[in-house]
Amino acid sequence: MPLIADLLARRVRSDGSAPLVTCYDLGDGTRVELSATTTANWVAKTSNLLTDELLLEPGALVELDVAREHPGHWMTLVWALSCWQVGATVTLGRPDEAALLVTGPTPGAGTGGTEVVACSLHPLGLGIGDLPAGVVDFATEVRGQPDQWSGLPVTGDAPAWRDDTRSLTQQDLLAGDPADARRVLVTAGGAWETVRDALVVPLRDGGSSVVVSGTPDPARVAGIAATERVDVVLPS
Repeated sequence: MPLIADLLARRVRSDGSAPLVTCYDLGDGTRVELSATTTANWVAKTSNLLTDELLLEPGALVELDVAREHPGHWMTLVWALSCWQVGATVTLGRPDEAALLVTGPTPGAGTGGTEVVACSLHPLGLGIGDLPAGVVDFATEVRGQPDQWSGLPVTGDAPAWRDDTRSLTQQDLLAGDPADARRVLVTAGGAWETVRDALVVPLRDGGSSVVVSGTPDPARVAGIAATERVDVVLPS
């Protein structure tokens, strides 16, 4: 059974230039679109950063705080895929157990031996520039990483996601009967629900997503749905 990293690679081969994820932020008015090829490039670079620079081992826990605070941001989706590609487990609510803490642009302090990586959330992936000592600037450090990932594959029973209500393996991520490929609009909400609907299901089913973050505005969401020619608007 293919795992999610396999499905991303398959999409790159079959339709790499087509949009995979389109992210809207109603707060600052930005729109960022990632094709499968662009997504895979970011994921490869992030995977290399994780293993070669941060020395993350398979099975390590990564507290993805950025997913809790900014579930619909494209950097969150890249980080989730990268963790799964290297065999790490995405966690929420377990910072004391994590080997790595990934935050937004205003990081807190790590606990004990936990390393901290801060994401700028800049629409073009620019760096932050002024961070506390010891905090890694994701956008700055990731750019020099190789564009290809050549690490060992992970197994289907490897842990992939843990939060207060679920514990999922790599196989569990793709559970459910595949549906027809479609372009869906997702209003960012819960971390897992957003990552699932915006990323996991489109990769499983061959579709794509439009992710809207910020205070919901029905008129603006309807306009985005029309502009992006979505097939279905998922309930928020």
